[in-house]
Amino acid sequence: MKQQPGKRKLARWGVLLLAVSLCAQAGDDTDPGPTLSYSWPVNAGPLDPRGYSPNQMYAQAMVYEPLVRYSASGTLEPWLATAWQVSQDGKTYTFTLRDGVRFADGTPFDAAAAKANLDAVLANPQRHRWMELVSTLDHVEAADRLTLRLVLKHPYYPTLMELAQVRPLRFASPQAKPGQAVGTGPWMRVESRLGEFDRFARNPNYWGAQPAYSQVLVKVIPDPNSRALALQVGQLQLIQGAAGEITAGTFVRLRDQGFATALSAPLATRTLAMNTGRGPTRELAVRQAINHGLDKQAIIDKILYGLEPRADTLFARNMPYADLGLKPYVYDPAVAVKQLEAAGWTLAPGAVVRSKAGEPLSIELVFLGTSALQKSLAEVFQGELAKLGIHIALRAVEDGALVRRQRDGDFGMIFADTWGAPYDPHSFVSSMRYAGHADYMAQRGLAIKDELDRRIAQVLASTNEQQRAEQYRFILATLHEQAVYLPISYLTAISVRRASVANVQFGSTLFDVPFEAMTPTQEH
Repeated sequence: MKQQPGKRKLARWGVLLLAVSLCAQAGDDTDPGPTLSYSWPVNAGPLDPRGYSPNQMYAQAMVYEPLVRYSASGTLEPWLATAWQVSQDGKTYTFTLRDGVRFADGTPFDAAAAKANLDAVLANPQRHRWMELVSTLDHVEAADRLTLRLVLKHPYYPTLMELAQVRPLRFASPQAKPGQAVGTGPWMRVESRLGEFDRFARNPNYWGAQPAYSQVLVKVIPDPNSRALALQVGQLQLIQGAAGEITAGTFVRLRDQGFATALSAPLATRTLAMNTGRGPTRELAVRQAINHGLDKQAIIDKILYGLEPRADTLFARNMPYADLGLKPYVYDPAVAVKQLEAAGWTLAPGAVVRSKAGEPLSIELVFLGTSALQKSLAEVFQGELAKLGIHIALRAVEDGALVRRQRDGDFGMIFADTWGAPYDPHSFVSSMRYAGHADYMAQRGLAIKDELDRRIAQVLASTNEQQRAEQYRFILATLHEQAVYLPISYLTAISVRRASVANVQFGSTLFDVPFEAMTPTQEH
């Protein structure tokens, strides 16, 4: 799984947030409203709007809101800003803020509060350097109470798309005390017990329609099988997400048992990144052989139960600038073997692993240990590539270790899913220039890496649509030809619910679950 955008490991947060004072009224037992029970593998984290790991993005999206929101239709819509104007030179964005919005603690949301949040991001640019808008933003102005102005150093075409992202350009109350998660969103966290649960209650000051549920109880259940069992026995009402919450096989089994299930439209690309700077994958022939040597459709049918379309390129064709007609790497083990032999990777008599000049063709595949799906896929890759004489050493790691390995390039192959809308392709491509992500480390062995980074900088600042398309063609075609990635499938989110939950919807991105749209029913 591609790590969440800009993810960094913070100091361990071992503090229990119990009965947060500003939210106590919403969690009071006198509130007769219903509770929706959900689960997640870990606690939600401190929920700093500008924080990364261990802050969980689904929870950040519950609490904090953007100026503009990416909708399910693929367009941007007004949110905390009701209107905006862009200057002719593309360097100044002027927003009219929504009047009457208050944070959960009652503090007004206005231009001064918005500016304070954005200034806090600008004060720590190194932390947020994965997001190009942060380094492009020169300064922020609060022109009047409801007028916010962003002044850029140079034109940056994805500005509005990046403002719609889950973090770090969302807004917390300037009056919030350390450890308090106080946003303008429909929910606020009222209780957290490490390793047990996070409890969210309705924000009584929310400017929009109040959720039908009084509370969302998010139970910490690391094991996917235990999560499915909890749903079956009624301890959970909903399983939903795109992070391997349950296996595809379990999803099908629960569907066959009569649980209400749903699949989202494709949201991003499930892919592996291969390290071009170390080990056997530093050779193009090895990377190409891996692309030719895996029957992706068979793997999708077997492991994903056909629930996701096969991916042959890094981005789906419906993503901006990605419909390039690139030639897929077709499944052909004979071609894979021929490429390995020609590159000098041979099988000695009686050997099962190829070698070259004494170096075994052994590659470490790193995956998230809490993801049942990544584990299943990794084991199939291991078995299939063994038929070609390629040894795949599986390495399951916890979340923090995965981030460190991405940052340090400590992998041969690693799951590196794209981020989906509204991040693809611009934010995902932009992050390829920074060592905090697996993509930079995967690409660093390419002789053309500096040219790729230069082209990425150019495309993000381009105001000419034709030139922008040409630059994207060069970037994406180069990565495809160099076989840096092994695209597997275009991933979807799953949803399984009990009959007690109605109006279940998918978010417009991988990272949000619209609990506020869901309604309780009388379970049959």
